[in-house]
Amino acid sequence: MVLEGAKPLDVGIPAQVFTTRPSMPYSVRVCGVNAGLVSGADGLSYHVDQGLEALEGADLIFIPGYLQPDTHPAPAALLDALRAAHARGAKLAAISTGAFALAETGLLDGKRATTHWHYTAAFSERFTNVEVNEGVLFVDEGQVLTSAGAASGIDLCLHILRAEQGLAVANHAARRLVAAPYRSGGQAQFVPRSVPDPSGERFSATREWALAHLHEPLTIAALAGHALVSQRTFSRAFLDETGYTPMRWVMRARLDLARELLENSQLSIDEVATSVGLGTGTNLRLHFRSVLGTTPSEYRRTFTKGE
Repeated sequence: MVLEGAKPLDVGIPAQVFTTRPSMPYSVRVCGVNAGLVSGADGLSYHVDQGLEALEGADLIFIPGYLQPDTHPAPAALLDALRAAHARGAKLAAISTGAFALAETGLLDGKRATTHWHYTAAFSERFTNVEVNEGVLFVDEGQVLTSAGAASGIDLCLHILRAEQGLAVANHAARRLVAAPYRSGGQAQFVPRSVPDPSGERFSATREWALAHLHEPLTIAALAGHALVSQRTFSRAFLDETGYTPMRWVMRARLDLARELLENSQLSIDEVATSVGLGTGTNLRLHFRSVLGTTPSEYRRTFTKGE
């Protein structure tokens, strides 16, 4: 859904992630409030063949960021169309300042949301019923999702793709885009420092080592020992780097590996649990349910290729 002043990267990201190609089960359409020429940002314009009627059958609708969202309200016809789409079950996702248009519908009231860090103060002042989190890449509230600045739109799109099509499809899309396959929605979008922290990747080697040893017992002591720092220093700096505590990061890594094995192997649930360092199928089921809201068996049925 392209609005006047739409930012090029914000428009292109969902179109490229959910690309219409044989390997992807999506049909991508770009529309405006009306068909025709839409003036965009940064010297670009968009010629769209469809108006708001394109939203009537859409299952997933993206609202890219646009210029001056704090002073230019979204067209009333668009707000009505978004409310109608939401009412019939469509998922609405805003990238960057597209959150302003989504918030104008009232569908974010009482929910968490984010937007580009430069606009969070204006967003908070205008939409007092929305809980604004300026320190994250994206926020998933189920049927309504918001992301921070443009690049975080990639993270949001891959997050949606993982939920709808499974880890293998999302990772394939990430490789095609040469993008990080998984950045936590809780990872900071903006660190207010004048000089970047030179140790931002200081534990990348330890993370790579941990990924190769997920089947083994991994403790903070073991991770800190590999990194050659104290446990306290490791825990604090690791959280700053990744947005996760070390053991939560290890658990998510184990669950991601379990998802890949469930999608692409014939290993039993107990064998998968052993392979990822969770010991038993019961333990795997417990963590799967807690983090992903489903069971390993249900996940396998949903995302096994050919089913």
